[in-house]
Amino acid sequence: MILYIKLEGQEFKYQIEDVARLFLCDEEIIFCENEPPEDFGGIFLSGSFGMQSGRAVFELGIKENRAGRLNCLSSMAIPLVYDACGQIEHENRKAVRRIVKKEIYRVLSECTGKKMPWGILTGIRPAKIVHELMEKNMPREDILNTLTQYYMLSEDKAVLLYEVACTERSILEKTTDDLISLYIGIPFCTTRCVYCSFTSNPTGGKYGAMVGDYIKALKAEISGVRELIRERGYKIQSLYIGGGTPTAIQSGLLKELLEFIEETFDLSHLEEYTLEAGRPDTIDEEKLKVIKDSKVSRISINPQTMNDETLKVIGRNHTSKDIINAVSLARRMGFDNINMDVIIGLPGESPEMFENTLQQIAELKPESLTVHTMAIKRASKLNEEKEQYRLISADEASYMIDMAPKYASDMGMVPYYLYRQKNMLGNLENIGYCKPGSESIYNIQIMEEKQTIIALGAGAITKVVYPSENRIERAFNVKSLEDYISRVEEMIERKKELLI
Repeated sequence: MILYIKLEGQEFKYQIEDVARLFLCDEEIIFCENEPPEDFGGIFLSGSFGMQSGRAVFELGIKENRAGRLNCLSSMAIPLVYDACGQIEHENRKAVRRIVKKEIYRVLSECTGKKMPWGILTGIRPAKIVHELMEKNMPREDILNTLTQYYMLSEDKAVLLYEVACTERSILEKTTDDLISLYIGIPFCTTRCVYCSFTSNPTGGKYGAMVGDYIKALKAEISGVRELIRERGYKIQSLYIGGGTPTAIQSGLLKELLEFIEETFDLSHLEEYTLEAGRPDTIDEEKLKVIKDSKVSRISINPQTMNDETLKVIGRNHTSKDIINAVSLARRMGFDNINMDVIIGLPGESPEMFENTLQQIAELKPESLTVHTMAIKRASKLNEEKEQYRLISADEASYMIDMAPKYASDMGMVPYYLYRQKNMLGNLENIGYCKPGSESIYNIQIMEEKQTIIALGAGAITKVVYPSENRIERAFNVKSLEDYISRVEEMIERKKELLI
């Protein structure tokens, strides 16, 4: 189905396309200057927008290919509030845009017969809305009503979002201006999964030969950042080493890096230290001993699926048995805080196959479980070769994600953080579950953006939070390995400029 859109006035073009994409997914959206031909196939949406007499005025009309005339389905005039400079107040402008999105949603929902589980919300961090309402001391029922009536969420998603925000709140309330988190990126992996778009390089060939030089450059950035942290009087609350797959590098280099981190940074205030052990084909007793001998307190062993045929399809060189063995080895070596990631909607997987994954993970009893919904990333092989893979429908994705809470609850877990991405199957979510007390501070802080996070390594993004100004500033590291190694001093300078 094709959606044709004709607009008079461009004020709300982004909001229309944003909501329309929820209903049409990968189908075509065409902005046109005139009505499409009489025999067009699809839907024609006509919008008229303008500012008149201190009001935002808009009308929406819709015509389906089988209808003979354009039906006016919405006509509204919203009062505008101006500041001392004669500009529309920021919050008023946001409110107008939300109302427009809601009307577009209503019209398209009526036309297509579909309802979206997350309503008009398209942002990455929906829990922020609940936190804002909580800060106004709004009661639970009023918050849930706002989510379902104003933002059009389903009741299930509204309750889920509220529960997540409640769990996050206990962590966020401890946030102070001098507490920060650190992220250190290791952009290497044994192979690249078909769905991956992260900054990651294979450990074989020319990139494998660059690992030593990368660690050397990373140590230089760590030393530079240490001075910045000292000058600002920051205290490190959480430290997260991600990738790629950090355990894809040689154990000697991993040991060198972990020891250097502990020698360089003051970790006396550290509450959480996570390392993504990631893929089981990168884990052995020697590497786990290196990690165990460090201050790392939490690791991730991420199967994504426990179905061997799917592991082959997505480009992984291990089996479900290897995952079980890796977790068992980690337990024997004393690791007592293990996270496991799974993905809903991997190519070729059925609901029964996903349930098999949940059943096997439940037997491994991790402390936390992160359930991702497949997002088709622009830079992934999956996006480039979509026609070669079978992907599930939105209804199947919803059915599968609804399985997760039961298994998480049976493992004694509660939902503790949540985020969304563009192009997710079924317009769903990624959600982390954990046993109470095993919440990842870093995951919560990176999602809710209440804390400064200094990020090191190729492709890493530093975020400096200014809570009193409701403002975030960013410093970007280059993604290319070669550029990062040769320009690491520049990466340090970028942070200095941001933090001064």
